[in-house]
Amino acid sequence: MDGFINFLKPPGMSSHDAVNCVRRALGLKKAGHAGTLDPGAAGVLPVAVGRATRLLEYIGDGRKTYRAELCFGAETDSGDDLGAIVAESGAPMPDEAAVSRAVQNLTGRIEQTPPIFSAVKVGGRRACDLARKNETIEIPARTVEIYRLEVLARREAEKTLLLDVECSKGTYIRSLCRDLGRLTGALAAMRFLVRSRVGDFFLENAHTPEELQTLGEAAVEPPEKYLGSLFRYELPEARKRAFLHGLPTRIEEILEAEKPIAVFSGGAFLGVGRFDKDEASLAAEKVYGVAE
Repeated sequence: MDGFINFLKPPGMSSHDAVNCVRRALGLKKAGHAGTLDPGAAGVLPVAVGRATRLLEYIGDGRKTYRAELCFGAETDSGDDLGAIVAESGAPMPDEAAVSRAVQNLTGRIEQTPPIFSAVKVGGRRACDLARKNETIEIPARTVEIYRLEVLARREAEKTLLLDVECSKGTYIRSLCRDLGRLTGALAAMRFLVRSRVGDFFLENAHTPEELQTLGEAAVEPPEKYLGSLFRYELPEARKRAFLHGLPTRIEEILEAEKPIAVFSGGAFLGVGRFDKDEASLAAEKVYGVAE
């Protein structure tokens, strides 16, 4: 059994628990996920089983979209309402002009510092593990891209904003809510989060744990369905065996180097390759097909 599952993770389940849920439902051992989703959040979690686990790194690079709610008035150590309050603000609900300016400043390529309660590695150890031991942590800022940040609704009485976010890999929505609060002069923390897209995985097609129990193997889909962000190259049938054995193939077409390429032959997905412009050749980086 090999392929991808578009899993709908419920709140309260960790990403690791979600993978174990898939293993139990399908009766297999080899499974993994792309794009960790916080235990308190819900939404799309791509899960790979069997040979497809070697392709997970190409899934997490796709664009992600989220629906989030932030609440003004306090900032927490985790960036959401599950953490301990570290600062409070008596400032009123920011007006629409202040929110609009903050949204503009947080759209595009920005520098963002992940929360201390995150899976970011610091000195080879996860920041969240260090934070739980009350160790001092300094997490460097990283460059991320916010393609779209839209305010869908504001509730004056509750001092909340409902946000729609489309962003790049590595973006923390908890940090985005925290930074929006700081830019408006009223501290904020995220209250809930739903991930609606990871690359070609969409919420409307995701399977709940209960649906997975019913569908079983029918929920497993071919990996090429979710590799639409990669350039596709059709390799001559005569070079299929060479590719599957890791041998390069010289090609006339000039492809973009440094980027992964989804390689097919006769319509069958073989794996992911890379183009060497110096050698004008294409070779396998991750083989998916079975060598004869």
